[in-house]
Amino acid sequence: MEIKYIEKVKKAFEMVHTKKPLVHHITNYVTVNDCANITLAIGASPIMADDIREVEAITSISSALVLNIGTLNERTVQAMLAAGEKANKLEIPVVFDPVGAGASELRNRTTEQILEKVQLSVLRGNMSEIRFIAGLEASTKGVDASDADINSGLAAGCSISETIAKKYGCVAAITGETDIVSDGQHTLLLENGTKLLSGITGTGCMCTSLIGSFCGATEDFLVAAAGGILCMGIAGEAAAEKVGKEGSGSLHKAIIDSVSNMNAEIFTKRAKIHEA
Repeated sequence: MEIKYIEKVKKAFEMVHTKKPLVHHITNYVTVNDCANITLAIGASPIMADDIREVEAITSISSALVLNIGTLNERTVQAMLAAGEKANKLEIPVVFDPVGAGASELRNRTTEQILEKVQLSVLRGNMSEIRFIAGLEASTKGVDASDADINSGLAAGCSISETIAKKYGCVAAITGETDIVSDGQHTLLLENGTKLLSGITGTGCMCTSLIGSFCGATEDFLVAAAGGILCMGIAGEAAAEKVGKEGSGSLHKAIIDSVSNMNAEIFTKRAKIHEA
């Protein structure tokens, strides 16, 4: 089963490089530059447009739309909803990153609006964010998952991801020490990565951008989600091996370098993926 999915991810990766999809981001200003650079590194093309007067036009020419609620305001909420609805009309995949869902009323309300009004292709979040969306008890630490939620167990995570996927008709991805990706029928466990990634702002946002890049190149959104997450995990490992002892600044740069140097052989050698 592992070999089958690695081959599918490798094919999707090659399609990203062939198609060079335009990925429209309405994302947060803390990590916007990182998201743009990681999108370029994987072989796609980023565009960031959040004004309500142009989001529909930019979405219309894009191959995928990424919505990220890391730094919210009422203006961008309306832009996200307009872009999401336009993407749905044009059958353009939408990837949603509910950053900090559960932490404030604004984030909670916005998450509910997006889930209600926009058909998602992939929903990616940490365990606290996804538990909140599932209606379960969650104790978020701002934009990070709490230790209590992280330690809720792999079996519980698989069940939650499957339930969310079925409820919203999308691929649900929970990123953590072991990443869980489900379309409601098939659930994949991904085991690449390093704890050092948690010490750098934006690795989750960049992971979502990588998923968006894959979604812009393949209609298999389970594979797209797995591909984006594997890219980040493998890149984190490679960066840690190269400069991990030098500090988080060097690691940050090395992650983008590692993604830009990613190839099919590296996937074959390093990807750790199997079906639950």
